[in-house]
Formats: sequence, structure tokens, C-alpha cells
Amino acid sequence: MTADPPARRRPRAVPDAASGDAGFDDLLQVLGEQLGEATQSADPRTRRKLKNVTFEYEPDRTAVHDMAGDAGYSLASNWFTQFLAQLAVANRITKSQLCVFLYVAGGQQRGTGITQYTQQQITDGLNELIAHQGGKPISRSTVNRAVRALVGFKWIEQLGNGLIQLNVRLWFHGNSNAQHAVLEQLAVQHERDPDAFPHGIGPDIHQEELDLDFTEDSRYGAGRRTG
Repeated sequence: MTADPPARRRPRAVPDAASGDAGFDDLLQVLGEQLGEATQSADPRTRRKLKNVTFEYEPDRTAVHDMAGDAGYSLASNWFTQFLAQLAVANRITKSQLCVFLYVAGGQQRGTGITQYTQQQITDGLNELIAHQGGKPISRSTVNRAVRALVGFKWIEQLGNGLIQLNVRLWFHGNSNAQHAVLEQLAVQHERDPDAFPHGIGPDIHQEELDLDFTEDSRYGAGRRTG
């Protein structure tokens, strides 16, 4: 008497890697196999009820950011990033204002938009490398003026006791839910004024137009240029 041949495994469907439904294809395959094994008997009296279905998932190896340094990363407005560069090239912001803002923005606490720096700490932080180069360090009074200017631009807001609120519409370290929570808190604090912080972002770019009217002035009988 010969032994029965081993049962043949059903071929497993291989999902198309380019398909967005690849995970569902695997799920349906498992269900089909387990349901088929439970109902393969031709005799209804010996068929088994399906008690449970077990799924095993491979680890989800989602790619993560590979960032330099150990300070994490922030989300910045693309518009503001370009605006910042344009202001610097047009000399509409000073080097000290740019440096103070970037230093403050890079030190915000996750999910809050708040940095905890006194002006002396900002000064010392900015001068950390210059001390080894023998160059001219930035002074605390210069940092003070830069902070006042940034407040006027509505890029930051001083909260006292060394706390600085960053304009989270420009630069934020955290997810969207946390950002909306901060924006709602700021809206309440400023009585939902649409022109208050963090709106009305400056500095205003207004260039005075020169009057270059070369039309003839009838009083003098000759062309008159003003400018």
C-alpha cells in the first residue's frame, strides 16, 4: 500500500509591487487559504467552522529623515524661506536680525514654538564659533536691537522670563495638530485680531515712487522734471 502523496500547497499570488492595493491582495490570499482549508471536505457533516483568522504583518520600515546633528528638524514655510533670502539680498534686514532669528528658530521646543533663551544666551550662542576665529563678536546690545526688530516684523513675540514665542506660521517644530493648537492659543490671547501676531508679517516692502512727469508746465513754457 502506497502512502498518499503530500498535499500540494496552493500557489500564493504575488502582488504587483507598483499597486497601491498590494497589502489587500495578501490579506485576501490568506483569507482564501484559511477559508478553503476549513471547508474543503465534501461531506457537509464533517465540515469545520472557521474559528478565527490570524494575520502576521511584516515590520513597516518607513523611511525616516536623515538630518545632520542631534537637534532634530523643523518645518518652515517655503514662502518665508525664500522671502528671508530676498530680504537679505535686498538689505532689508540686517545680518544681526537674520542671525538672531535663525538661532532662535532652531532652538524651539517641540510642539510649542517657544524657545527659552535670554538675550545673553543668544549672544553667547552666536559668538560660540567666533571666539575661536579671533573675529569681532556680536554684542548684547546688537542682539537687543535685533530682537526688537523681529518683534516688529511679527516673526517672534517676547513672553518674558527668557521665553520667546516664534511665529509658528513661519517656522514650527512639531506636527500639524500641535501647530493648530498653538495658533488657537495665540488667537485667544490676541482676541482674534487678524492684524495681530502671528499675522501681518513684515517688514513691509514699500518703495517710494519718484515723480518723473516730463510733461510741459504751461506756466514756464518749458519742460520741467521733478524727482
